[in-house]
Amino acid sequence: MSRTPQGQRAGLDKSPTEVAAMFDGVAARYDLTNTVLSFGQDRSWRRATRAALGLLPGERVLDVGAGTGVSTQELARSGAYAVGVDLSQGMLRAGRRVRPEVPLLAGDALRLPFADASFDAVTISFALRNVNDPGAALRELARVTRPGGRLVVCEFSTPVNPAFRTVYLSYLMRSLPTVARTVSSNPDAYVYLAESIRAWPDQAALAARVGAAGWGRVAWRNLTGGVVALHRAVRA
Repeated sequence: MSRTPQGQRAGLDKSPTEVAAMFDGVAARYDLTNTVLSFGQDRSWRRATRAALGLLPGERVLDVGAGTGVSTQELARSGAYAVGVDLSQGMLRAGRRVRPEVPLLAGDALRLPFADASFDAVTISFALRNVNDPGAALRELARVTRPGGRLVVCEFSTPVNPAFRTVYLSYLMRSLPTVARTVSSNPDAYVYLAESIRAWPDQAALAARVGAAGWGRVAWRNLTGGVVALHRAVRA
């Protein structure tokens, strides 16, 4: 992990303490930075996640790695009761200031503070990549989901077009940290985020991990040419 006057970034060993501290450092302008870096696509990715979950009014949905709760707020538009959980106290404080109506709780994806089979659906967006044991996190998500409940993992992935993939990786490793310096409260964190995206498994490999964690009927759909993929599954 490296430290700078602006903040710090986690290492790829993904120590929970380092990850939480890093996100504390980006919390102040996190939502704005994501919109700028994704060219506004983050909004459509949140809508697609909500649609993929197929939520019904009155259902209970858990949003893990919810950050400031912008994704939790989107899920609640379905009429379901949506609750968000995040490891970073800084992100939760930022979210509670701007979204006081959204239930946001502190919690670790590896030890969720809920009883077995508490939710009809669960989702984790752009956060599974930051857990030091993704398989254990997927099993923990299954634990708190009722039989027949749904999972959607929204995560950065591998663009399917080779030419686009080359351009995207160049943006990711060269331009993204530069752009982050103009808008983020902790630009060094985005060096880690770019590295973690590049190291993350592709669509098929992640699908295999989801299935190995006990989820059934695993499928995925690419968004933005595979920059992001939605992996869907059902609790047996």
